[in-house]
Amino acid sequence: MNPSPHPAEARRDPARIPPRWFIRTAWVVHRALYRVTGGRVGLRHPSPTVYGMMRLHTVGRRTGEPRVAILGYFEDGADLVTLAMNGWGDPPPAWWLNLQARPAASVDLPDGTREVLAHEATGPERERLWAVWRTLEGDADLDAYAALRSHETPVVVLAPAL
Repeated sequence: MNPSPHPAEARRDPARIPPRWFIRTAWVVHRALYRVTGGRVGLRHPSPTVYGMMRLHTVGRRTGEPRVAILGYFEDGADLVTLAMNGWGDPPPAWWLNLQARPAASVDLPDGTREVLAHEATGPERERLWAVWRTLEGDADLDAYAALRSHETPVVVLAPAL
């Protein structure tokens, strides 16, 4: 018998995500904490084992209004990498739909703001970046959670705008 190559594949019980109300409440609290502390709490740099937190500024694809989301990320050279998941719910997150319509955006990081251009990683690039997410603390069940969705979770690369 071959040992399972990944902890998620060794699970006997299916991955379970918290109820939608819990996920939405956590997002609201995180954004409120950032706002109340004037940005002193809520963002962090990634480490080799833990993803960082950034604020992504997009433009609404239908309204043209500014939109903001706080997302996990890691650094891949000069690029920032995140996952277009909606609390592991099936619909794509609004920020990803906005980026698909207008790839130019900006991000707030703990040490400042950066202008970026978004693209979806595909092929070997996606496989390599997805493998990095598997190594991050708290994402041992990444494949099991992704399997709950009816489509592949996009890996989004935010490259520095020139």
